[in-house]
This record gives sequence, C-alpha cells and structure tokens, in this order.
Amino acid sequence: MNINIIYEDNHLLVVEKPINVPVQEDSSKDKDLLNILKEYIKEKYNKPGNVYLGLVHRLDRPVGGIMVFARTSKAASRLSEQVRNKLFKKTYIAVVVGNICQNKTLKDYLLKDNKNNIVKVDKNGKEAILSFEKLDYKDNLSLIKINLETGRSHQIRVQLSNFGYPLYGDNKYNKNAKSGEQVALFAKSIEFIHPTTKEKMHFELDLPCRYPFNIFK
Repeated sequence: MNINIIYEDNHLLVVEKPINVPVQEDSSKDKDLLNILKEYIKEKYNKPGNVYLGLVHRLDRPVGGIMVFARTSKAASRLSEQVRNKLFKKTYIAVVVGNICQNKTLKDYLLKDNKNNIVKVDKNGKEAILSFEKLDYKDNLSLIKINLETGRSHQIRVQLSNFGYPLYGDNKYNKNAKSGEQVALFAKSIEFIHPTTKEKMHFELDLPCRYPFNIFK
C-alpha cells in the first residue's frame, strides 16, 4: 500500500491516512496504518528487530487525512502532553446534509456503547466540544470547517448528527445514508510544536477529489 509521506525526521512521521484503513490493528485483522508505517521505516532505514512508532492520536477507520506519529518514546510523550494541554491543533473538513447555520459551538456529553460499537449523547458521558464554520452550500449539502476542543471517539459524527446535520455518507450516524457511500469527513490540517526543536509545525492537505468534496472546488 502506497502511503503519502508528508514529512519525516528522526523524531516524527507525518502521513496521509487512507480511507477505510484502521489506524491500528483491530478485530478485522486488516492491514493497519501503524504496522504499514513500521514496515516502511524498517525497510527504508534497514533497521533490525522491532521498530518503535508511537500513536499520538487517532482517526476513525472510514476517515482519511493527516496524522502524525512519533518515532521515539520521548517524542510520543511530548506530543501526548501537547494533546492533553490542547496545544495540538487539528482541523477537519466535513460535508453535512442540509443548510447548516454559519458558525456554532456544540457542547455535549458522549458515552461509548462498546457492545454496539457506537457513541451516543448521554448526560453520564464525557464532555465533548467542537466549533464549526460554514464555508459553502450546494445541492442541500454544507461544507464546514471544524475545530475540535476535545478528542472523543466518533465526536464529530455524533455531535453533528445530534445537532440535526448528519455527515454525508455516514452509515453509522446518518439514517439516510446509502450503502456504499463514504463518510464525508477529512482531517485537513494539523499543528503542533516539534518535540525536540520546539519549532511550530503546520501541515495541510488539499480536499479529496471524491464526491461530495469535489462539488465545492
């Protein structure tokens, strides 16, 4: 599998995660991104034995976009600390069904239902906050930019569905999504402080060429 390597040094690996590839091994036993990248490093640098690669954050399996991995335990620890301190910034682009309002901050409490592998809004759950800005509207679809303040599982998909504007193609949280459609959520940019040089790092991808993102180009 050819992975788009955006940046790499001795401490970091920034890549574009393909859609429908799990970030790490799951019950499906399908090839996962973490092990694909470990193999890449092992072969490129002719490294013997096991290769270390730290998972700092995640994307849902059907979601593609930008991710950073840590090549040392020290880098992993420092990046994870940035995540905890909300210094690690991620921007998502999504297409939702309907003409959503211009700008909004959503605050909910999300509870994971492990038995059914879904997340639901529940007062006993963990706080989830995101804000969004509408960028465009066409064919009863709204293109929005999303900034996450918290990083809960399925957060964007659940909160927007609960708000009344489910993501296009989300077969889990959009009751009108059709079989075979791809969820229209994309991790477009990422920003963090380099764990050793302390330099501010920013990486950004173009929107995918696939429908429905391509109708807004």
